Amino acid sequence: MVTTKTYDTNRREGCQLTTTPVLIDTDPGIDDALAMLLALSSPEVSVEAITTVAGNVTVELGTANVFRILDVVRPARPPRVARGAAAPLERPLVTAAHVHGQDGLGNLDRLQEPDGRPRYPDPAVKVEMLDGPDLILDTAERYPGELVVVALGPLTNLALALKRGAARLRLARRIVVMGGAVSVPGNVTPAAEFNFYVDPEAAAAVFNAGLPIELIPLDVTRQVLLTRAALAEAVGRAPGRRARFVEDFSRFGFDFADSHGEGGIALHDPLAVAAAVDPGLVQLEPFHVDVECAGTHTRGMTVADRRDIAPDRKKAPNCRAALRVDVERSLRLFLERVCRTSA
Repeated sequence: MVTTKTYDTNRREGCQLTTTPVLIDTDPGIDDALAMLLALSSPEVSVEAITTVAGNVTVELGTANVFRILDVVRPARPPRVARGAAAPLERPLVTAAHVHGQDGLGNLDRLQEPDGRPRYPDPAVKVEMLDGPDLILDTAERYPGELVVVALGPLTNLALALKRGAARLRLARRIVVMGGAVSVPGNVTPAAEFNFYVDPEAAAAVFNAGLPIELIPLDVTRQVLLTRAALAEAVGRAPGRRARFVEDFSRFGFDFADSHGEGGIALHDPLAVAAAVDPGLVQLEPFHVDVECAGTHTRGMTVADRRDIAPDRKKAPNCRAALRVDVERSLRLFLERVCRTSA
């Protein structure tokens, strides 16, 4: 573990905390950005590295968004950042600009200050020489038995890391994956959640690799709903640069949710980070999970063996999946962390 001098959750200064090293694999993405802000605001974890992957937006846009977020947060010790896979393993890329805006962050590039300057100018992008999969392996080696990988996008980078060094990837202590739908419908097709739909071959490879996977599927993420009113109240208590940033990039997400009668932004990716920070927020159950790659109508479907039969008739569990969540505590953690300070 990494020991740092920082604040605890009650804001006591000077408390020695043992923090968990974390790597975030992401395709920002409005809810990815909220998840990154949560991770960077949580003293229990130290964000050591961020890798980007094509998904919600292209990997180039996603990488720029990571640096835009870091420019707002300005962590004392910036994480290493590497650009990862630009396309799924075997398929053309499917993006979600209609959900997240053309730039992935609610079209922030269109916002201007009263004097005409861009509110969010293009950030300086300083990526590692290593690509995303190699940075994942390098970070796992730096923190053997300690690193928590939080995968918020398609699992392409993890699948490539497996091909290059499966034993090195298995040095990670936990791999928390936001993706899939165990007992509920998908969100991009009736069968599939978006991340697994984009690169089902990568997801299938990762789930069959003997990794310590904790799956945070739509079953629980859809329950944790951020309303416009709740966010406005929270940021109103802590106005500042970060609060305005959150309001600006989330507006597009709220408008999309309203147009689809959803009532708010489902905190898909923030819940995965919250589960990494506080595992007690979700209840995990062991399952064997396969990901459908060949089906015409079931591409990316999460097939979890939930049959009530003798265990010796099933394949051994290859992950633990969250089917229950403490909604109230998850929302409170998110709002207190993301909106607690002026920046």
